[in-house]
Amino acid sequence: MSKVAVVFWSGTGNTEEMAKSVVKGIEASGSEAQIVSVSDFDAAKMDEFDAVAFGCPSMGAEQLEEGEFEPMFSSLESKLSGKKIALFGSYGWGDGEWMRNWEEQCKGLGAVMACDFVICNGEPDDDAKASCEALGKALA
Repeated sequence: MSKVAVVFWSGTGNTEEMAKSVVKGIEASGSEAQIVSVSDFDAAKMDEFDAVAFGCPSMGAEQLEEGEFEPMFSSLESKLSGKKIALFGSYGWGDGEWMRNWEEQCKGLGAVMACDFVICNGEPDDDAKASCEALGKALA
């Protein structure tokens, strides 16, 4: 059984709802899911998990949240090589550029992408929740 962290930041609750669906998918696969607060996750924690799902909404000009999430994620860059991860998040404008950029950054650092990222515009609907569950299963 693998141990999977779900680390996310949510301002409106949309990315949090997506994280809950990711957890459902992980647990449905028989793996252990643990939601870890952005403030409690760092490079040392990466070694405690077989895989990590990262969730962050688009902020500003299609970028990661800069106050908490981006600094935490930057501190993990040296631990991404060879690590199985997946990305998810919500947005309210734009076309998902922040997620494409984030995925390319992760690939460039050697992360092993478990599946395609999942994004949704606004509150996650049933299709977005199902995609998040599938992301969790792929990660597990």
